[in-house]
Amino acid sequence: MFAALDRQQSIFRAQLSVTSLLGIFLDPLIIVGSLFGAALYHGEEIGAAYVILALIVFSLSFPGTSRLNDTFRRILRDVVINWCLLAAILLFFAYASGNLELFPRQVMLAWFLAAPAIMVAANEAARQLVPRILALQGYQRTAVVVGISEIGLRLARQFREKPHLGTRVVGFFDDRGRQRLGDLSAGHNLLGRMGELAAFLGENRIDMIYITLPMASQPRILALLDDLRDTTASIYFAPDIFVTDLIQGRIDDVGGMPVVAVCDSPFSGANGLIKRGSDVLLSLLILLLIAPAMLAIAIGVKLSSPGPVLFRQRRYGVDGQDIVVYKFRSMTVCEDGDSIAQATKNDSRVTRFGAFLRRTSLDELPQFINVLQGRMSIVGPRPHAVAHNELYRKLIKGYMVRHKVKPGITGLAQVSGYRGETDTVDKMQKRIEYDLEYLRHWSLGLDLWIIMKTVLVVAGDRHAY
Repeated sequence: MFAALDRQQSIFRAQLSVTSLLGIFLDPLIIVGSLFGAALYHGEEIGAAYVILALIVFSLSFPGTSRLNDTFRRILRDVVINWCLLAAILLFFAYASGNLELFPRQVMLAWFLAAPAIMVAANEAARQLVPRILALQGYQRTAVVVGISEIGLRLARQFREKPHLGTRVVGFFDDRGRQRLGDLSAGHNLLGRMGELAAFLGENRIDMIYITLPMASQPRILALLDDLRDTTASIYFAPDIFVTDLIQGRIDDVGGMPVVAVCDSPFSGANGLIKRGSDVLLSLLILLLIAPAMLAIAIGVKLSSPGPVLFRQRRYGVDGQDIVVYKFRSMTVCEDGDSIAQATKNDSRVTRFGAFLRRTSLDELPQFINVLQGRMSIVGPRPHAVAHNELYRKLIKGYMVRHKVKPGITGLAQVSGYRGETDTVDKMQKRIEYDLEYLRHWSLGLDLWIIMKTVLVVAGDRHAY
């Protein structure tokens, strides 16, 4: 059972969600493709002018909108209106800049007529075919619903009837037995009482939890959330009920039915593409720049003490999955067991060259390879040793929420004074608070600010040993 669920999750994550990718790229690519097609059909060469125009229209139309839930009439209306607005903007700026005659009129006329027709046809084909393809291939996340109620049953029905949503409801949790529930529980898998949910999550791979209890049950809901602090599953309320401690809290919908995200990753849909794209581009650029320095450091590590150049240690990655993280070895030992002592000032295990690497954070440079591998991000919560995770997840509420995203080479906590040794629970608590603050307010601008501040912090920091 676990292997099957792992396979489904890996397939789903690998494709980032078919529906998300369609929504993001379908219309922009059709607009660019129809432009090039119209030019080639009329014997035009795809020169610099066409490439620039393609970049402009792609930027103006990106990201697109998923229309899998729309009717054909709504698809036709939205595509025509949006295309007319885009065409009007292009014509206005072409006229204002004196470039109206830069492109042949027959090419532009063919493009203006073909693009919306192809978009309508493609979106309607996607609406008809994608649900069937996904249903056949089984690209699904798993979910449980807390509360067998009208809302909960409607939610489960939405997932069942709309396979392109990519979610399979495993079953329900409710404090009432089948006798009290009566006809409500007929034909539905009652997995247990609410108090048994946390244990169920520990034994089964569940991606999403939907809480459909009535708003009058707020004390029970808060108690349930407290039980779920140690899970990496995304948690939603339906209908909307607000709590103060939201992680990427926002209103979402399931087939038009409103739900509230309580704890979710900020890197879904377009944000995920932006985050991954910036990670790849920046890490490639940085690795090219630091390659000579990394070679020199590798030689220094080899000469400083016996042992491997790279230190490989297991960490928790996104969703709490084990990953292997690379660092330049700075100690005479390579510890990766169930009990690991953090490095302290004047630690006898740290070599003289290793102390320099740790103080300047040069030992972290191989982690840019981890970024390219997709295991880490440049900015995110710093990964802790697995032994430390197992210790602090029992002591600090919300500790595992930081694993909703990939760990980072640097993070908000590190540039806010919590870099290096965390020798008390209070220090770790503050680090976790900054990690959660990062998840709540992520933006590409925040990432760039953290990267720039990291350089300044490393130059003057004395907390890394």
